Amino acid sequence: MEDSRELRGAAEDRATERPACELGAGVIKRPTTLADGRELIYYDDPGTALGPDRSVDARTLDPRPGTATMRLDVLTGDWITVAEGRQNRVMMPGADADPLAPQTPTNPSEVPSLYDVAVFENRSPAFGPALTESHGAAPAAANPPRGLDDLAALGLGRSRTAVGRCEVVCFSPDHSGSFGTQSVTRARTVIEAWADRTAALSQLPGIEQIFPFENRGEAIGVTLPHPHGQIYAYPYITPRTTRLLESIDRTAPELFQHILDLEQGSERVLLRGEHWTAFVPFAARWPLEVHLMPHRHVPDFAETTAAERDELAPLYLKLLRGVDALYETPTPYIAAWHQAPVNVGRDSVRLHLQVTSPRRAADKLKFLAGSEAAMWAWTAEVAPEQSAERLRDAIARVGEVA
Repeated sequence: MEDSRELRGAAEDRATERPACELGAGVIKRPTTLADGRELIYYDDPGTALGPDRSVDARTLDPRPGTATMRLDVLTGDWITVAEGRQNRVMMPGADADPLAPQTPTNPSEVPSLYDVAVFENRSPAFGPALTESHGAAPAAANPPRGLDDLAALGLGRSRTAVGRCEVVCFSPDHSGSFGTQSVTRARTVIEAWADRTAALSQLPGIEQIFPFENRGEAIGVTLPHPHGQIYAYPYITPRTTRLLESIDRTAPELFQHILDLEQGSERVLLRGEHWTAFVPFAARWPLEVHLMPHRHVPDFAETTAAERDELAPLYLKLLRGVDALYETPTPYIAAWHQAPVNVGRDSVRLHLQVTSPRRAADKLKFLAGSEAAMWAWTAEVAPEQSAERLRDAIARVGEVA
């Protein structure tokens, strides 16, 4: 077993292997590694007060767990990951034990230094660390998926290694908050991190789709109050996106533009900028559901322009603050950034956000019962036009964001 000095020396050596670099909007990227070899990347705000040096992770950590297994549900064609290690996740810790806060002498958290934005590999991932081929510190899986045709084949008792990557995106060193509570500058840094990670994860062996998202609120199942999101790099095209690709095949390659044209001419528009429009969709399922779409076709964050990212930061903040202005207490939600798959549908699937919440009143939640949970047959209790009117009023109360 290495002693702490040997661990510190090894970590310092790793930290010097990948130099800092400047991304868009003046964001500085500083890659390093954690004590068990997981990747950690700091993204510094433009004009940050932080210096260039970062503390070394000198913890003594157990070896990383083995990669989980996927099993095929032959009734649906869906792959189900069995990741037993996720049972041991921390549940709603106090500020003194926050695993996403910067490390202190009494809190050996996951992030060694004070930071603006930090991204690191999840210690309890649903996918990875193994990949279809060895890459950097990631080993090659023993039984990886063998391409999309292999994953699409139906058969009893089929299993594959759940290759991929799961990352945590810390929006702030603060113990509480969400994306919507951040400043415009910080939101812009996070957007730059999403774009950078989308590009990098798309290059990993066996990755088919990248999914940045934020879970907010205990009603959604959040286990940490710290303002953060996640990024999943899947070894398959998700069931939701598979259905989307089928709809595009049955209608038109320009389906997203047709949807945007329809919504922009409706009473369901909430916000509209030069590059983005937010709206309640025509067939919204949830009591609160908002989509945000770019005006031109762009498959993922990595291919957005600086101007699109610049406008997105304040517009997205205003949207989320409007969601919170609906009630006296913060609203639970899932903010899901749908991106085109890595290898198919790049010319037809458009990057877009879907924010959904089960909150149907100040003190009521929508629960999925028999028809919806078992048969996927939805009933909406709130008309999309009514929801849009309430959200527009709430957004108007927010005012300008900073």
